[in-house]
Amino acid sequence: MSRRRRRNDWIPGAVITIIVLMLSVVFMGLLAMTKMVPTIYMLIIGIVLVLFTAVIWLLVWHFRHKGRFIAGTILAVLLFAVLALGGFYINKTRDALSGISGVNTEVTQIAVYVRSDDAADSVEATAGYNFGILSSLDRENTDGAVNHLNSQFGTAVQTTEYAGLTELADGLYKNEVGAIILNNAYLDVLEEMDGYADFESKVKQVGTVDVESEIAVNNTSSEDSNDTQTAEPVTTSRGGKVYTIYLSGIDTRGEMTAKSRSDVNIIATINTDTREILLVSTPRDYYVPLSISNGAPDKLTHAGIYGIDVCMNTLGMLYDVDINYYFRINFGGFVKVIDALGGITVYSDYDFDSKNITGYHFNQGANYVNGEQALVFSRERYAFQEGDRQRGKNQMAVIKGVVDKALSPEILTSYSSILSSLDGCFGTNITYEEIAQLLQQQLAGGGDWTIVSYSVDGTGATEKPYSMSQKAYVMVPDYSTVDKAKDLMAKVRNGEIVTQDEADGTASTEAN
Repeated sequence: MSRRRRRNDWIPGAVITIIVLMLSVVFMGLLAMTKMVPTIYMLIIGIVLVLFTAVIWLLVWHFRHKGRFIAGTILAVLLFAVLALGGFYINKTRDALSGISGVNTEVTQIAVYVRSDDAADSVEATAGYNFGILSSLDRENTDGAVNHLNSQFGTAVQTTEYAGLTELADGLYKNEVGAIILNNAYLDVLEEMDGYADFESKVKQVGTVDVESEIAVNNTSSEDSNDTQTAEPVTTSRGGKVYTIYLSGIDTRGEMTAKSRSDVNIIATINTDTREILLVSTPRDYYVPLSISNGAPDKLTHAGIYGIDVCMNTLGMLYDVDINYYFRINFGGFVKVIDALGGITVYSDYDFDSKNITGYHFNQGANYVNGEQALVFSRERYAFQEGDRQRGKNQMAVIKGVVDKALSPEILTSYSSILSSLDGCFGTNITYEEIAQLLQQQLAGGGDWTIVSYSVDGTGATEKPYSMSQKAYVMVPDYSTVDKAKDLMAKVRNGEIVTQDEADGTASTEAN
């Protein structure tokens, strides 16, 4: 019996070793599936796991060596825990990035409104009503909603057309129509106009129709431009890539993919060779033709009503560049991300107090802020003579602070909470594979990125925008600043180093 026992005392150790080996293989498979880890790192991790497995086998292969067997078992348990925890975070990372990437659809929320004192409490209760609709603005979505009502009621609904938003609202107020059909994204526009700030208190929403559409980005830059981007990121001679990405900041009323005005409009030009990011901010009130307005100028922020692709194409027309990627940020939800990071450092051009009820004070220079403070910092405009132009600069300072913190080692201490905070805050049409490739390059190359910011300028005026029924404040572009932005973008794409001093007009660039 003793001989048989000695012959079989390798079995417990073999079982432990096989389990370690199987878990190691599964872990390596999960790591490979992320597509984020450079090959050299995969090789190193694989070798380390093989060595640990070999050590564990040497310790546990004879059960009768109690001390060695116990030590090997403890080492195996510790490795089990590390692999299990690592696998958990790998899956969580993949899920988080998959959740925000490859978003190629948008939702238009079309609502039916009646007067606040109307007895109707549902769309069905408006059967037989005369519906007010816009005659030309957002007509495709309006017609879609009308067709939906035709199907729902089983008969053609009666409609009355109005030329603009205020005329449509007045038609409802004056009982010319029993209900109106309106894209929810127009509510903020309507409430901007004199006499309509209380529109939502005078009406009630009895139903909505969500119309999902694909985000179709067109090449809108001039045909003779030598610096035009293509539908894919440009591969440089050194094997890197150049991305031109539209960063849209919203504070949406509904879901993340709902069309809404964009209060932050930044073009990021990224060169992975030079590790440089150029952020160009365009004020929300910039008075420019939209890509769908047949040359009629409008406030840039209104482009978001018609879809993020209209924002991208409109900015593409302005800067003679094709913008095929977007990254949408919900600045309200962004608070969670900054808090998960443990706060960020933002640099202020001025010493100022916010003009809202929170009453935060910011010093000129560096300020370490939490999520709420960062949101106030990025939204404030009334404290500055430059108003919205300075707000755009502060928004870029917040983005820079987030990038700097995300690339620092401190991110490891709050990695799980950061991943959890991404949900509902971001959306992009950049694929998971592209994001993984960028992360892989960062892991392989390491090092810092240079972030340079620039804001175009203009002159305040009062004009009637395409999407509005009355005159409003707009910013007429200073095209000399637009031309400078084009030049800076071209230099970054071409691999030249652009410094912040050069962007500010106090220095020159040098070739990389």
